[in-house]
This record gives sequence, C-alpha cells and structure tokens, in this order.
Amino acid sequence: MPNLDTADEKPEIDPILLKVLDAVPFRLSTEDGIDAVRQRLRDLPRRPVHPELRVEDRTIAGPAGSIGIRIYWPSTDSGHASQPVVVFFHGGGFVMGDLDTHDGTCRLHAVGADAIVVSVDYRLAPEHPYPAAIEDAWAATLWVAEHAAEIGAVPARIAVAGDSAGGTIAAVIAQRARDSGGPPIAFQLLWYPSTLWDQSLPSFSENANALILDRKAVADFSRWYAGEVDLSSPPPGMAPGRADNLADLPPAYIAVAGHDPLRDDGLRYAELLADAGVAVEAHNAETLVHGYVGYAGVVPAATAATNRALAALRVALHG
Repeated sequence: MPNLDTADEKPEIDPILLKVLDAVPFRLSTEDGIDAVRQRLRDLPRRPVHPELRVEDRTIAGPAGSIGIRIYWPSTDSGHASQPVVVFFHGGGFVMGDLDTHDGTCRLHAVGADAIVVSVDYRLAPEHPYPAAIEDAWAATLWVAEHAAEIGAVPARIAVAGDSAGGTIAAVIAQRARDSGGPPIAFQLLWYPSTLWDQSLPSFSENANALILDRKAVADFSRWYAGEVDLSSPPPGMAPGRADNLADLPPAYIAVAGHDPLRDDGLRYAELLADAGVAVEAHNAETLVHGYVGYAGVVPAATAATNRALAALRVALHG
C-alpha cells in the first residue's frame, strides 16, 4: 500500500495538464456562492465522448419523490444476453453536478468496462443535506438490482462507482449493501473519494491551495452537506472510513491524485480495507489533480490513469 509520507518526492503537475488549465481555467471555488459554482461546472467545455452508445433517461421512485437516472448500454456485442452493470454516482462536493455534467465520464465507464452504466441524479445539498444523497443512491441501487433483467443486466454482477463525492457515496452504498444482506456488490471503483473527513492528513496541508479543489472548498462543501451533523465525528454513513467494521466488503480500486487535498484520505481508506482483509488496489496519479477523469482523452497522463482503473473494473466484472 502506498506510503502517505512522500511529499518531498512528489513530481510536479503534468505540464500538458497545466497548459489545458491555463487555456480553460477551472476551480471549484465557493466564494461566489452555490449557484455560481454549480454554473461553472455546467459551463465547463466538454468534448463528445462515445456518441455511438444507446442512452435512455428514466425516472424512478425515490424516498422523497422521483429520481432521475440515465442508462448507458455498451455498443460491443459480448455474445452474452446480459451485461454487468455499474451504478454511478457523480461528483461535485455533494452540492453540484448532474446527469449532464458527468455524461462523458459515464460513457467512458460503459465502454471501458464493457458494462451497462446507470447514472443517478441524487438530491444535492445544501437544500437536501445528508442523508438525502445516500437515501437516493440506495434507492437507485435497489432499483437496478430489481430491474436488472429489464435493462439487460446481470444482478449478480453489480459494481458501484463514483468520483469525488460520488466515490464517497459508492463506498457508503457498498457498506450498506453488505449490512443489509444485499444486493450483492461485485466491485467498487472509487475516484478520489472523501472517506474519513480528516483534514489532519498530510495531503490537506501539502495541497491546501491545489488547482481545481483546495482545502477551503473541501471544508465548505463538507459543511453544506453535513447540515446539522457534527463534522468532528461524522457517522459512517457520511464518512465510510470511520465504520467499525470494514470486513467482507467488495474488492475495491481507489484512484487518487498527487496534487489533491483528498489524496491521503483515499490512500488511508485503501490501507484500512486491506487491514480488514478486503482486496484493494490503490493508485496515486502523482502528477495529476482532483477531477482528472474529466481530462481523459485530452491529457495523456489522465487518459492512462483513467484507463488503468477502468481496466480493473472490466476485469472484475468480466473475470
């Protein structure tokens, strides 16, 4: 498992990524308020990604009203009547993001894993603080398990995945499925998640002013999401790394970035899972920043790191 104390050895940010960020600046800043940061994410330029996929939007019943989902079917003919399925939870600090902002990311997952992807438009904070996102995510996961045959999926081959806040949600759902006796989760792919909510980890100081996501933004998003919850002692449903029992969870791939305040959170969760006997692979993309999957196909280092994780997902679901 990677050592957390490697700040002095860390490579510089990838030069191609720096050029892209110079040409198209983007920062998850909370200084202008919630509406502004949501709009900045929506307005971020995006290239077309796998337009050949069959895609369908649906609404399903949720605990507080309907939940929007978007289903992606891989275009490959695997020779099987049914495909594995990935339930995907988008990132955005629990306060922004939707089916459209992460459309390209979901298409990458469908093709890279050769699997159906179901993206979930869960409720956002601060209007809907914890546990609204978790309850919506759980309802969507149950729906996928119950309707697997209808969408051409195999209920025994369900993975959960998500980036940033979505990675946190995916980790929580994996624990909840274990504790609820199902549905069985075959794999969890966690892109730069927040699992411990512990800003004393070295990367929070080392990358306090990092590009894309800095320490202040993490604190602001956390406060908006927490609502009335005491952030000094968040429950496992919010901070899955604080669960008393991490045994018997599905195998995991945890992807982190070297220049990200959340780097050591993801690496520490990988250590905790390994100590509990869970099969886990952690990969630190040392020259990249938070949100690097969004630059796959544009920045070669981001493409390589993204493809590495998607290959692990594919092997887990098709092995």
